[in-house]
Amino acid sequence: MTSQSANRRAVKAPKVPYLNRELSWLEFNARVLHEATDRRNPLLERCRFLAIFASNLDEFFQIRVSGVKEQLAAGRARPSPDGLAPKEILERVRTRTLELQADLSAAYLGIREELAAEQIRIVRVEDRPERQRELRQEFIDRIFPVLTPLAVDPAHPFPYISDLSLSLAVTVRDPETGERRFARIKVPPVLPRFWEVGGRTYILLEQIIAANLDVLFPGMEILEHHLFRVTRNADIAIEEDEADDLLLALEEELQRRRFGKVVRLEVERSMPAATRTLLRRGLGLEAADVYEIAGMLDLTALDAIADLPVPALQRAAWHPVTQPPLAPPDEDVPADLFAAIREGDLLVHHPYESFQTSVQRFVEQAAADPDVLSIKMTLYRTSGDSPIVRALILAAERGKQVVVTVEIKARFDEQANIVWARALERAGAHVAYGIVGLKTHCKAALVVRREGRGLRSYLHLGTGNYNPRTARIYTDLGLLSDDPTLCADATDLFNVLTGVARKDRYRRLLVAPAGIRPGLLGLIAGEVARHREHGDGRIVMKVNAIVDPGVIGALYEASRAGVPIDLIVRGMCSLVPGRSGWSETIRVRSVVGPFLEHSRIYAFGSGSRERVWIGSADVMERNLDRRVEALTPITERGHVERLQGILATMLADDRRAWSLGEDGHWTRVEQTVPDAGGADTFEILKAEALAMAHPHG
Repeated sequence: MTSQSANRRAVKAPKVPYLNRELSWLEFNARVLHEATDRRNPLLERCRFLAIFASNLDEFFQIRVSGVKEQLAAGRARPSPDGLAPKEILERVRTRTLELQADLSAAYLGIREELAAEQIRIVRVEDRPERQRELRQEFIDRIFPVLTPLAVDPAHPFPYISDLSLSLAVTVRDPETGERRFARIKVPPVLPRFWEVGGRTYILLEQIIAANLDVLFPGMEILEHHLFRVTRNADIAIEEDEADDLLLALEEELQRRRFGKVVRLEVERSMPAATRTLLRRGLGLEAADVYEIAGMLDLTALDAIADLPVPALQRAAWHPVTQPPLAPPDEDVPADLFAAIREGDLLVHHPYESFQTSVQRFVEQAAADPDVLSIKMTLYRTSGDSPIVRALILAAERGKQVVVTVEIKARFDEQANIVWARALERAGAHVAYGIVGLKTHCKAALVVRREGRGLRSYLHLGTGNYNPRTARIYTDLGLLSDDPTLCADATDLFNVLTGVARKDRYRRLLVAPAGIRPGLLGLIAGEVARHREHGDGRIVMKVNAIVDPGVIGALYEASRAGVPIDLIVRGMCSLVPGRSGWSETIRVRSVVGPFLEHSRIYAFGSGSRERVWIGSADVMERNLDRRVEALTPITERGHVERLQGILATMLADDRRAWSLGEDGHWTRVEQTVPDAGGADTFEILKAEALAMAHPHG
């Protein structure tokens, strides 16, 4: 018996139906790739989806695959909830990744041909013989000075190769001695990858370098050159309870991340076996870690093509609207958000509605208002030129009490958040880093204002980050309110984040790590009891991921009780719908389109008794048990009906939606609906936003 077959035999089947989360994530990325092949999408938008797919896959290897490899290296043979051991997960991930990469290469070739038909050409150096002399001079003047060939021989050890960097593996021969030598050249990321050679015609930077290797290796015979790319483990781990200074500890860990273990090597198909072996051994990889790529490596660079200003090939620009209560009364008079909130809670939906005129204006008005005494806020991710942080700095400089919980462990935003944290501290803000061992992921801003003889609090609670840039492409929800009970809950939450308080129960908020898991389980159990007694139980959840075994088990129990359940899951879904005896009343769908579905909506009950929450938490162990998250109840009837409408629109979508089958396979809904009419979530919600902003046409 082989060790592989023995390993598989040792793995027991899962006790409950459960899809592997890594493989489920790959299927999500397959849905992203489909958008690149759907000719109904504008051509440059399809280029963008190719880049998104490639970027997603990079992060998958940096985090998810590296995590499974660490489990294997540590000898953790315990299977995941789906019954697969780490070794088998890696095998299946490789098989599916190779399939997807073949689809990606084919999609790129097709799109490149379509681009050429639209006079946007990506060509080879040899395709432009008339530009050879000019290109060589450009190479000497603009490219050669930033290149550094690194030899590999007894005097030169195998060089450090940075994460996600493109490199040329070059083999040369000394004509006098006949000795073969190997060198690596990094394709400089400081230069454009697509080198314009006139009239929206581009040559890849690495091809220009390859055509001029004789300048880099004078007197040598160039034998071969091949492109390759390395992916490293990019996750970080900090022993927070042992760190004297969390910022310094994180900065040291960020430096170590640069040298994380290599988990993937991508090579051009033309690279010979000997060169692959040399690279693999130098990087400490197994043969299964090498991925052969047909066509262009690193399609994330296609963002540059997708950004070309060709309106005919782009989706019509969407300009977020402003709700009438938030609209300024005059061009020269800004809107008074506090007055608008006093008239009633406001539910905002980005990017259909403007982040700038709602959430950003809320913080900026608070910073400028002399009657505002205090601003408290959580920051998980924000933009590099953040107007939100600038407003907080201004408020602190004006003497207001500014308290900011900055999550400096937000993956891939750690360095930016450290910079913002220090800038806020220099301005006089009180900066906290949350609770040891937990990431602060909730989205909350609390403003205390002097009004008359007393104080009034105003609150924003949302599903997305305080980031004006991503708010233009991420679909998120937020509640602006002066509800005293919610504001009291938020006050308690900030006291927990910045002080030494311990609080597990809040008046109305559900707060993780203590409150969301039991809250969700209790709500699910409530629908089971309701359905058994009255037959009208109902559960709808819209999340980014659902992989937590405990909540999945509770949903199975609800399904066995007959409760109809709809799950709208953007990414990973480990729950198996439609399984006889387990989940016959559960439907799972995913909607992928021009905006990234990021909002979370939890709805329980039906009709007038439906209770709805929005928040920052997905159905994942990390969100429920290892993060500070918050779910906010939406109680105003008009807002509840609006959220019901969003869910109903997504459940009726037959243009962008996918359906998960009992076999774990995702199917495009329009392929299974006999009378698919093209109900597009994104277009419907745009139209509704316009109608709300301009009710009289």
